[in-house]
Amino acid sequence: MDQIQTFFGYHQALMRLQQGRDFGGRDKRGKLEALSALCGELLGVDEVSVWTTCISGNSLNRVLSYRRGGGLDSSPRNLSREQLGDYFSALSAAEIISVEEVSSDPRTRSFSHCEADGGGVASLLDAPIFDGCRLGGVISLAAGQRRRWSLADIAFVTAIADSISLINSHEAWLNSRKELDYVTHHDDFTGLLNQRALRNHIKRLIEQGGKVFPEPFALLWIDIDRLNAINNGMGLHVGNEVVSEIAARLRGMLLPGKELVARVGGDEFAMLYRFPKDVGTMHEAVDAILDTIAHPIRVGEQKIQVSASIGISFFPYDGDDTATLIRHSESAMYHAKASGRRQAQYFNQDISASAKARFLLEGQLAEAIANDGLSVLYQPIMANDGRRLVGAEALVRWRHESLGFMSPAEFLPLAYEAGLIAALDQWVLERVCRDIQESRRLEAALPPVAVNLSADAIMDPSLPDRVWDMLERYQVMGEQLELEVIEDAIKGDSKVLRQTLEELVRMGIKLSIDDFGTGYSSLFRLKSLPFTKLKIDRSFINDLPRDVDDCAITLSILGLARGLGLEVVAEGVENREQEAWLQEQGCDYLQGFKYHRPMSIERLRELLVPA
Repeated sequence: MDQIQTFFGYHQALMRLQQGRDFGGRDKRGKLEALSALCGELLGVDEVSVWTTCISGNSLNRVLSYRRGGGLDSSPRNLSREQLGDYFSALSAAEIISVEEVSSDPRTRSFSHCEADGGGVASLLDAPIFDGCRLGGVISLAAGQRRRWSLADIAFVTAIADSISLINSHEAWLNSRKELDYVTHHDDFTGLLNQRALRNHIKRLIEQGGKVFPEPFALLWIDIDRLNAINNGMGLHVGNEVVSEIAARLRGMLLPGKELVARVGGDEFAMLYRFPKDVGTMHEAVDAILDTIAHPIRVGEQKIQVSASIGISFFPYDGDDTATLIRHSESAMYHAKASGRRQAQYFNQDISASAKARFLLEGQLAEAIANDGLSVLYQPIMANDGRRLVGAEALVRWRHESLGFMSPAEFLPLAYEAGLIAALDQWVLERVCRDIQESRRLEAALPPVAVNLSADAIMDPSLPDRVWDMLERYQVMGEQLELEVIEDAIKGDSKVLRQTLEELVRMGIKLSIDDFGTGYSSLFRLKSLPFTKLKIDRSFINDLPRDVDDCAITLSILGLARGLGLEVVAEGVENREQEAWLQEQGCDYLQGFKYHRPMSIERLRELLVPA
C-alpha cells in the first residue's frame, strides 16, 4: 500500500507540472529541464540525465543533466554501442534497466570503463525513450550510493520516459507540418511562394477589406521575355540561372508597397502591391521592376540582357475575387508582350475581349492540329537561271471557319505562346511525308522539300527518332527532305543541338538556316554545325539593287557562304532587276513571286509532269 501511495504522490506531482500554465509555454528543452528536476527532487537521486540516440542508433548523446544541489549541466557526453553493447541491446528491447550494483550487472558493468561516466555511480535506473518503434533515447537516474529501486520509482521513471516520448512525437509532428506547409506553399526551385500561396493571400486580403470601402491593391503578373529562346539557344542551365537571378532580384527589391513575390510558372512571377502613403507611385514601382530585371545577368563568361512584360489588375476595380484578378492581370501581361515586350499594361475591358478571343483561337488551333484542319502549300525554289524547278518549300496555312485563310504571321505567334509549335511542326512534317509518298504513287516525284522547324523542335532530343519513324512509315528517303531552322535557334553551344543535327544528317537530310541575317550566329557556329545552305531573308532582297546597304549585306552573306562552302537561296525575288543582280553575284537558288506563288500539292505535281 505504501508503494501505491508513493506512486500516487509522484503521479500527482507530475500532473501538476504538466498541467501548469508555465509548462505548456516552454519549448522542448525547457520541458525536459523541468521533468529532470522534478524526477531528481522527488526520487532523491544524485543525477538525472536525458540522452538521445544518433541516426544510426549506435551512440547516445547527452542532451542535459540535472544534479541535486548543482543544477543543470549541458556539457556534451557520448556513449557508444561498441563500449556498452549489452546496455544498448537491453534498451532496444524496451527493458527498464533497474540496477542496484552497476559493477555487477552485465548490462552496466562496462560503465566503469567509460571515461565520461567513470566511477561515482553505484546504482542506475534507466528507462528507454521511443520515437514510434525506434529507440530515441533514454532517461537515466544515477545514485552515488547503492540503492534498491522501488516499484514506485520504476513506474514513475517510466511515466517520465513516456512523457518525453510524447514531447518528441509532438515536436516531430510540428516539424512535419512546417515542412509540409513549406512544400505546399513554396516553389522548390527559387524558394519563393507558389501560386497556391498567392491565391490564399489574395483571398485573405479581399476578406479582410471592408465591403463598403475595401482597401485597394494591385496584382502584377511578370513574364520573362524570350526565355524559351535562351533555353533553346544557350542551354537549359542558362535559362535556369536567369530564372533564379530574376527571383532573387524580385525578392530583394526594397520597393515600398511590395507585399509578396511568388513564382507562378516556369518564366512567370507575380507581385502583390499595396499602395503606400506618400511614397512614390504605381508607375514608379513598375519602372523600378522593369529596370531591376533589365540589368544584364552574368552566367559564366556570358552577359545576358533580359527583359520582362508586366500585366496589372487592381482590386476591386478589375475584379473582386481571386480568379478574376489573376485572369485579368495575366491577360494584360499577354497584351504587353504582344505590344512589343519590356513594358507594362494595365488591364481594361478591351484587353478582356482580346484575351477571350485569343483563348478561343488557341483552342481552335489545337483542334485544327489534332484533326488535320490545316493545309500545306508549296512554293517552288528555282535554280540560278530562274527556269529550272529544283526544290520547294512547305508552308502551313490555316483556313479558319470564320476568319478565312490565315497566314503563318497571324497564327504562328499564337502557336508559340500556347505551347503548340512543336505539335504544329510535327503535323507539317508528317503531311509533307504523306504528299511525297502519294506523289511517288502518282509518278510525279517531288524535288527535295524544305520544311521549317521551330527552335523548340530542333532542341528536342527525340526529334531524330520521330523523323526516322516518319521516313520509315511513308517510305521517304532522307535526301527528299531539307529542314530549315531560324538563325537564333543555333546561337547556343549545345551538345543536344549538335547531336540532333548530326543524327538528321546521317539520315541523308540536308539542313539550312532560314532568314539568315536577321538573328545572331557566330562564324564558329556556322563552321562547326552540319548546315549546307543559307536562305537570305526577304527583307534584304526587297530593295535590291537600289539600296546600297542591302546590296552590301547580301554581298557579305554570299561571300561568307562561299568561304564556308554553303549554298545560298534568296527568297522574296519579285522582279527582273532583283533576279539579274542576284544572278550576277552568283546566288545559287531563287525563290519568290516572280516565279511562283505558294500552291497546292496538286498544282505542284502538274508543274512537274509536263502535259
